Amino acid sequence: MTANTVAEYLPLLRRYARALSGSQDSGDAYVATTLQALIEDPSILDAESNPKNALYKAFTRIWNSVGFNRSEDGADRAPHAPDRHLGEIAPLPRQAFLLVALERFAEEDAAAILDMGIEELRTVIDESGRELASEIATQVLIIEDEPMIAVDLEGLVESLGHEVTGIARTHAEAVSLAKEKRPGLILADIRLADMSSGIDAVNELLQDFEVPVIFITAYPERYLTGERPEPTFLITKPFQPSTVSAVISQALFFERNARRRRPVEA
Repeated sequence: MTANTVAEYLPLLRRYARALSGSQDSGDAYVATTLQALIEDPSILDAESNPKNALYKAFTRIWNSVGFNRSEDGADRAPHAPDRHLGEIAPLPRQAFLLVALERFAEEDAAAILDMGIEELRTVIDESGRELASEIATQVLIIEDEPMIAVDLEGLVESLGHEVTGIARTHAEAVSLAKEKRPGLILADIRLADMSSGIDAVNELLQDFEVPVIFITAYPERYLTGERPEPTFLITKPFQPSTVSAVISQALFFERNARRRRPVEA
């Protein structure tokens, strides 16, 4: 496999890695370590006929390596090692769910990447689905200037058991709605009707309160450049409902875990 072939799938792998880890730094650390392993042993990729599958399978081997994730004394083993402890990293069922729902791998390909059979894959996806269904419902602000997409997102969000607090088409509307009723999650388009940026609107909101954010764009390559900051959760237009469902569940999962780790005030 050539360097150009790896580069073609690198933005997708980075998206997957950050969805698993919950942050850009942790996800990119795993991707960097995977690339280093491929440089040291290029034959890893030659063992698979499908280059994308081969890249994800190599990443999965790194991700599931207990020794890499955390040393016995809790310290990171490698200079690029993720800063999350092993117990905070997504388990196998979540990997299976994301490979199928977010990365759109066929079941047989996802099973090959995870080195399991089709029936086992379906079992762990069902397990993940039950876990994700137990997430606490929240209030969602949608920032989207295309009416049909906004309606689709509203219906999908409500079908998952959440409440939509409002739909904003511009930067100003987003700020106003968020101040009126603080959301527990934001779904934001990047380019808005008034030619403003959804990222700018979200950054203004984040100055007042913390909330998980999922960005939606038709041009993901513009925002997965390796330059910081980047969106942790990014959905590509046109999107599948299963993709939105998966990413919403992941965003809320990591927000819930982060809230549990915060110290309790006396």
